[in-house]
Amino acid sequence: MAVARRRVDIEEGRAALAAWRAAVEPSGTAAGSPGAAAGNAPSRSLIATAVRYSLEEVTARAPGNSVEVRVPPFGVTQCVEGPRHTRGTPPNVIECDAATWLSLVTGSLSWADAVSTHRVTASGLRANLSELLPL
Repeated sequence: MAVARRRVDIEEGRAALAAWRAAVEPSGTAAGSPGAAAGNAPSRSLIATAVRYSLEEVTARAPGNSVEVRVPPFGVTQCVEGPRHTRGTPPNVIECDAATWLSLVTGSLSWADAVSTHRVTASGLRANLSELLPL
């Protein structure tokens, strides 16, 4: 199976993920919410880099085409071995916003909590990344 080519430099991606985490999770605030001080919100480009890097990392750790992970408007990837999807809407789809995705990736939010609070939409038998997250 061919491995997807990385588009985000690994060090740049790790730095973006660390910067996002520092910006949204200062001591005393909830996971995924902007910091209390004004101006702490991460930039759109930082969020985009962190999301794209983490999607590439999930694909590198679980290559395949049976699950599609969508984090609009920043990125989408296919991962997890299994039946290959080729046309139309895939049978196994996971979708969430960037803050939720990055909270899952960093371990600030558990997969079970994200699904139970409807912060993640997961459809299909294979649409479960609990064993892959956090990265």
